[in-house]
Amino acid sequence: MKVCMIGTGYVGLVSGTCFAEIGHDVICVDNDNKKIDILKSGSIPIYEPGLEEMIKRNADAGRLTFSTSIRKGVERSLLLFIAVGTPPKDDGQPDLSYVEKVAEDIGAAMNEYKIIIEKSTVPVQTSKWVRTVIQRFNNKNIAFDVASNPEFLREGSAIKDFLNPDRVVLGVESDTAEEKLLELYKPIDAIKIVTDIASAELIKHASNAFLSTKISFINAISVICEKTGADVLKVAEGIGLDKRIGRDFLNAGVGFGGFCFPKDLRAFINIAAEIGYDFELLKAVEKINEDQMILAVEKLEKAAWNLSGKRIGLLGLAFKPNTDDMRYAPSIFIIKELKKRGASVVAYDPVSMERAREIMPDLEYAETAYDAARGADAVMLITEWDEFMKLDFRKMKSLMRRPVFLDGRNVFDPVQMKDLGFIYSGIGR
Repeated sequence: MKVCMIGTGYVGLVSGTCFAEIGHDVICVDNDNKKIDILKSGSIPIYEPGLEEMIKRNADAGRLTFSTSIRKGVERSLLLFIAVGTPPKDDGQPDLSYVEKVAEDIGAAMNEYKIIIEKSTVPVQTSKWVRTVIQRFNNKNIAFDVASNPEFLREGSAIKDFLNPDRVVLGVESDTAEEKLLELYKPIDAIKIVTDIASAELIKHASNAFLSTKISFINAISVICEKTGADVLKVAEGIGLDKRIGRDFLNAGVGFGGFCFPKDLRAFINIAAEIGYDFELLKAVEKINEDQMILAVEKLEKAAWNLSGKRIGLLGLAFKPNTDDMRYAPSIFIIKELKKRGASVVAYDPVSMERAREIMPDLEYAETAYDAARGADAVMLITEWDEFMKLDFRKMKSLMRRPVFLDGRNVFDPVQMKDLGFIYSGIGR
């Protein structure tokens, strides 16, 4: 099938490449000339394990091409995916101007029946506006359908999530759209949920809000654990064995970040408010997440006695391992809070420092994890990269001015770390 993926960010680039991988003829379109030039040259503008090799394989096979022309993509394709950004405005509302512009361009370029599919995360009922905008620019009055196919890709494992998903959600308004989308996804062995468009749009926001709630719940429990002498890892294990709850996303830490959870959580709160519902539960989830980052800094401050004039080594900057994404990364908030309390910060990340420099040009960056620890009064782990699991902690301790270590992701054994001579703190342990 002929597919046009409009937008080559994380979602669009991975989805377009994976559609080519399962045999479809895909053109990925973006108005960023630099990004398209990078893709045409065989490189990629983001870090995602396995993606560069997959792009090269499918481009060489002729199944995957790149262009800056929406018209070209629209005219040659039946299935048109909108996968552009929906960044938050200052008030937390999602900015749908990019979606609107793409809808205009599609309407003006349509030459025959098309199916336009929302892939971007959008508020419920956005499809109605997409249809309205396309119709306004559809001067030839060509028939079309609008559909919703929300993504559930995790950065760092996006290819696996696309090719082996828990489910595929298809929101449709016609039998033809349902038939074509089921044909598109036929090579994917997963449950296909076909529903109305509004339900499909809502599934995405509801899923991210629920996962955010699980994280904030266990972070709240971690505070209680610390105050009572309990171990949050054992508590999470105990409640996670209940099949109604599950162990996934019950990992206490310094808080969640990334582009999806914080943005979608705020957007869902605003969506609910617009229709007259005060989603107090999600407001609490949001506040707990913000508080958790402050609590982590306060914990470090207590272990180091105070932070003024202290040198803090930070391990990890990306919001999670196996990605270079710095959007809403907890490290950004934590660095600001550390500096506010008078500390100097030196940071190291295996992949994301180039992107971090764009956001925090004045931050001191280390060449290695050991360099981040050199002369430090404390080291704080923010992102649980595999590289950090293999460090020589005897060497690290010898480089530090004081052996204070805060494990912001609970990846190390407290007994072993203390046996090595560290003043160790975890989260909720």
